[in-house]
Amino acid sequence: MQVLIVDDHPLFRAGLEGLVRSICGDAEVLQAACLASARACGRQDFDLVLLDLHLPGTDPSVSLSQARELFETACLVVVSGQDDATTIHDCISRGAAGFIPKDTEPGLTEQALRLVLADGIYLPPKAFRAPQRAEPPGRIAPQLSPRQHAVLRSLLQGKSNKLIAREIGIAEGTVKAHLWSVYQVLGVQSRAQAMYVAHQLGMFGG
Repeated sequence: MQVLIVDDHPLFRAGLEGLVRSICGDAEVLQAACLASARACGRQDFDLVLLDLHLPGTDPSVSLSQARELFETACLVVVSGQDDATTIHDCISRGAAGFIPKDTEPGLTEQALRLVLADGIYLPPKAFRAPQRAEPPGRIAPQLSPRQHAVLRSLLQGKSNKLIAREIGIAEGTVKAHLWSVYQVLGVQSRAQAMYVAHQLGMFGG
């Protein structure tokens, strides 16, 4: 596994690297203090990129977009001290696969990384503290078939496509097809966005 940690605090980078290695001992972990250094490493084949939004010489509002362009195929997770619900939602909307606040306890951070690496989604409780949108009850849920509803519920539990397929008793390719349909209904483009919108709409009671 190839991992890149982009953060301007050496001690924090070292702590994240330790957590990554506790999960995958043979991981190749590179560190960069800014996006310019990340670009200079000359590699784009990372499996996981852990990104701080507030980097030297980079506007926080564009850090994620620049990283997404640099590492198109990577699972990109924001690890930031700016962790209000609006910021989290904005990061998910712009392509982040997850968001871990910097004040998250090491044990929970490790669990979050394990979840992300298993093709799950990690969003902190803070992501769901913003006032819910005023949507008519039942406006979205009735448009989902029972199977799509079950797949979405499993997604909200952070389960991978493979695990969802095994538990529901369908092929993994069928899970992907159901997820694509769910994305169309919710008007989203990723698992993380679907997770956020489903919570905001209160589709599963909270």
